[in-house]
Amino acid sequence: MLGGYARDHRRRAAATAVVCGLLSACESPVPFYPPGKGAPDDPVIGLGGPAPVVVASRPRATASPAAADVYAATRTGMLSPATRALPPRLYVPNAVTGAVDVLALPGGRLVGRIPVPGGGRNARVVPSWNLKWLWVVGRDGLLPVHARSGRRGRVRPVPGVRGLYFTSRGREAVTVSARRIVFRDPVTMRARAALRLPCTGTPHADLTADEGTLVLACVRPGMLVSVDLARRVTAGTLTLPIGASPQQVRLSPDGSLFYVADAVRGGVWLVDAARLQATGFIVTAPGASGLLPSRDARTLYVLGRGDGSLTAVDFAARRVTGRRRLPRTGAALGGVTADGAALWLTAPAAGAVYAVSPDDGGVTGMVRLGGRPVNALLYPQPARYSLGGTAHFR
Repeated sequence: MLGGYARDHRRRAAATAVVCGLLSACESPVPFYPPGKGAPDDPVIGLGGPAPVVVASRPRATASPAAADVYAATRTGMLSPATRALPPRLYVPNAVTGAVDVLALPGGRLVGRIPVPGGGRNARVVPSWNLKWLWVVGRDGLLPVHARSGRRGRVRPVPGVRGLYFTSRGREAVTVSARRIVFRDPVTMRARAALRLPCTGTPHADLTADEGTLVLACVRPGMLVSVDLARRVTAGTLTLPIGASPQQVRLSPDGSLFYVADAVRGGVWLVDAARLQATGFIVTAPGASGLLPSRDARTLYVLGRGDGSLTAVDFAARRVTGRRRLPRTGAALGGVTADGAALWLTAPAAGAVYAVSPDDGGVTGMVRLGGRPVNALLYPQPARYSLGGTAHFR
């Protein structure tokens, strides 16, 4: 099966390269559509994947250390046919201007601007499950934007969304708000079911290796909540020690552990993915918040907002292997380039985005945008599909 997928991937890639060469379209800028002037039609097919399938039995997390690498399809050069022709872009929501600045990489030239529905400091850009569309998540709703052409669909009036995720095979979208999650049609975003949370949820979550369970971080009262996505019920909770402030959540490559950043304790919790039990803690740096796997999935980058540092944690050894000082404190991770050579971050206080070398933390590029850039997305990324959230690709 994998061999057939690879052959088909190469054939499509070759065909795409020929088309790009003839049309000179691969580096075309993303157009800017003023509010109310976007393309008239919505995306109709393939935004979220196949139609919903009801599963009667409760899914079991695939959490064995012998599990296949969940990031096996995110290595250098492994762009899917849906994204191979896309030029690299950095999508940067700006909390002051209420728009997403679209920057062409590597230089950072501004090539487009997309309005955020209602603006808001929590605005973010989330790729659809099939990687063809980008959802701009704002205070007043969700705006679909075609990743290749920049064509905009109609805003889905879903206010108060903090996070957006997709279930296995893109069957459903899951939106996270302060006190509940809602299961939705992945294209229309119409609600199908809702589940009240036992805590105040954050935009940060990840899925188990079998994608049957969503594990969500809650700042208050400092806990993790696991949600059985097939049955749409809370499957378990883990209350962390008093004072803990869980931030981003990332699954280990073998699917056995969730790494959970803790901004107050300055490190990452190791949480057994099958039992939802804390098994250890790794000290990294004050204000630990952002988590991002390296391109080879051997290292977990941990952003320390408190001291402006980037800590490398070895996934296999479960220990710190390096720490670099960044030029700005309070930064946020944007993504690793497709070749793994640079890591892009946002510096909200400085009104800028910048790139650093994952090896030594040296600055390799900077773009000053003004305002307050937040929650940047580097796209496209090597992957078969997107699970949403803060650049969760598999």
